[in-house]
Amino acid sequence: MDKKLIRWIIWILALMGLLLVVGLFSLSMGSAGIPFKKIIPLIISGEKSIEYSILFDIRLPRIILALIVGGALSVTGVIFQGMFRNPLVSPYTLGVSGGAALGVSLSIIAGFRILPLAGFLGALGAVSLVYFIARRQGYLRISMLLLTGVMISFIASAIILLIMSLSREHQLHGILFWIMGSLEESNFPLIKLVSLIILVGIAISFLFSRDLNVLSLGEEEALHLGVNIERTKRTLFILGSLIAGVAVSVSGIIGFVGLLVPHFMRLFVGPDHRILLPTSCLAGGIFLIASDTLARTIISPLELPVGVITGILGGSLFIYFLTKKRLKLGK
Repeated sequence: MDKKLIRWIIWILALMGLLLVVGLFSLSMGSAGIPFKKIIPLIISGEKSIEYSILFDIRLPRIILALIVGGALSVTGVIFQGMFRNPLVSPYTLGVSGGAALGVSLSIIAGFRILPLAGFLGALGAVSLVYFIARRQGYLRISMLLLTGVMISFIASAIILLIMSLSREHQLHGILFWIMGSLEESNFPLIKLVSLIILVGIAISFLFSRDLNVLSLGEEEALHLGVNIERTKRTLFILGSLIAGVAVSVSGIIGFVGLLVPHFMRLFVGPDHRILLPTSCLAGGIFLIASDTLARTIISPLELPVGVITGILGGSLFIYFLTKKRLKLGK
């Protein structure tokens, strides 16, 4: 068997093992601690109790949501960084977060409490506007797409600040808490629907591994190698935006996952998207589960927004590795 393939399999198995360990640790941690030795018997017996309810009605949905959202943001980061050939692009660069936050802010002000739907529609509206502006000349210019996304994000942020300045105290609290990110969504049917959509999107993204590898060589080289540039860019942009938009709609804005995780996995597994996509997906889930566990235990019984933890941890780690010159930010 090819040595490269063996190494890839080892990486995937190692990350899956780490995911299992982090997941079990997260199940046991909280204001009501449940020892590891009790978790397996509770799962096997299925006996209804307070500890059973804590595990399966409160903590397990959060772990599943963290895994799905972390994987979604990481995969989207890989897609956009590969598509733009820019390691500083994240899932939120193209207006996804700004549009979602604006949609949620308007929903809170209007008194509607369908925040996931409002967030998704806001994200969809923002990326649609970015797409149609960038395609005005009949083709999708990468530089135009990136600049338009950044400007739409700034405009959305300015409107959100205006809304916040005119909001009542309880409305302001709701907007701020959503913007800081949270995995408290307890609607399990919604979590299952979101998980299904994201998993399908991630599975489709794996089919574009070769195209992303070729795009990293440049558009002209990719065209000579038989890649339909415009169709691939359009598909990747829509796919990445859909995955990120669905993730943001249920979790709020959780920063640094889509920027940091692809960087770290590129250091360890290399730039080949055939392994970078699946390992980033697993690593993103692990990172967000660990961050959420820390967010709800560090000042227990109070809870911090998970976006605060990912921002502090992600930013600190990014700066550390940047000063060690282990992160490659361009040629």
